[in-house]
Amino acid sequence: MNIEIVCVGTLKERYWREAEAEYIKRLSAYGRIKIIQVKESPLPANPSPANEAAVTATEGKALLRAVGKQSFVVALDRGGRAFSSEAFAEKLRSLAVGGVSHVAFLIGGSLGLSGEALDASDLRVSFSEMTFPHQLARIILQEQIYRAFKILNNETYHK
Repeated sequence: MNIEIVCVGTLKERYWREAEAEYIKRLSAYGRIKIIQVKESPLPANPSPANEAAVTATEGKALLRAVGKQSFVVALDRGGRAFSSEAFAEKLRSLAVGGVSHVAFLIGGSLGLSGEALDASDLRVSFSEMTFPHQLARIILQEQIYRAFKILNNETYHK
């Protein structure tokens, strides 16, 4: 399976970059994973709702342009469907068995995803009702994808 993580911004802190490098290395045993970063839009110090809407719209359009045309699109969204790790693994398996070879995960910036990006997704996934920084969400996603492949291959890791 080919997996794309399409996200806003870069990982600025070294510890996030190191965590990502570790998960990319681990995931390479199970398929191709590609990180696609789109530019974060500038936001004024005291943004208005219109400023915030413009930023999410710009970032959302950039995310959607970066997604492969044949991809099954999964949006990370606090209001999305919550999965157990086992159910998430099963969802990835069912996609693969159903002929899906490309999955693109969308991660918005600090303001989340635009309505356009959410509407264009095939599935919305929530890790929690809590809000996480988008850099942390990116690492959590990579860990959960890795955990899913370990579960699907009956390998030790998942507890």
